[in-house]
Amino acid sequence: MTLCASASRTLEEPPAATAATATTWLLLEQPGPWGPRALTGSRLDPALGAALESAAEGTGVRVALIRRPGRAPSGSVARAHQVYLAHTRPGRSWLRTLRTTEPAELLGLDFARLGAGEHDGTGDPYHGDPLALVCTHGRRDRCCAELGRPLAAELAAGGGVEVWEISHLGGHRFAPTLLTLPHGYAYGRAFAPLVKEVATALREGRMVTERCRGRSAWGRAGQAAELAVRELTGEDGADALGVEESGAEGTGAVTVTHTDGRRWAVTVEEADGPVLPASCGAAALPQTRMAVTAVRPLP
Repeated sequence: MTLCASASRTLEEPPAATAATATTWLLLEQPGPWGPRALTGSRLDPALGAALESAAEGTGVRVALIRRPGRAPSGSVARAHQVYLAHTRPGRSWLRTLRTTEPAELLGLDFARLGAGEHDGTGDPYHGDPLALVCTHGRRDRCCAELGRPLAAELAAGGGVEVWEISHLGGHRFAPTLLTLPHGYAYGRAFAPLVKEVATALREGRMVTERCRGRSAWGRAGQAAELAVRELTGEDGADALGVEESGAEGTGAVTVTHTDGRRWAVTVEEADGPVLPASCGAAALPQTRMAVTAVRPLP
């Protein structure tokens, strides 16, 4: 079977505007295997996983599992689970860290406030290297295991980033896929030197546009608009641009604003992309993409 990532790469499918959408991420450490639906198919209590999914629904919070690179010993369990909370809107992004022996305590969080960017003092501020989260969710898609695990291992051995494996990030065909926090920029077809460049840039308050899928704070149209303005202007400040989306998801006029007061009206339309499988084993179909048809400076 041809890997979906190989087909996407061969057809030069652009990764822009394909990032998962979440204003806030809740990451819970859970070693061991993950089933196709990680939160309800791992060594985590499936009832708790379902409850976390339900609590996050409609709040802007996305819950995902993480684990250290490499295979955990058979039957291993996490005595103390590492937890990260990250909000990704520019100018308000933050990253908090805590450990818990009772993951059910996370249900006591106010998910609506988390999604709006309020952490209410939960955990402690994170001051380490940028988080690099590589999707290795092989039971969701073969590409994520075959391409993601070697990248995670290489990054962990090289240092300079805080590396975790993460469950489903979407866009398997762009594997290896990567999420960086707290800014929420996602990358596709990632490789170690690029990730090191991304990490260095983030430490300096910049972002890298190469192979960027978009910022998770925005919908697909907003992701496309932000990246288009960055391409036009050369702006690389991680928090320099904000996005105001309107219209139906996937299309419409998007206003991109700069912290210096500049603004642009960006027209984004949904268009057919190359014909290929969305994941390994799926039928080959036209994959939609976000097409930027106009970028106009506003007074």
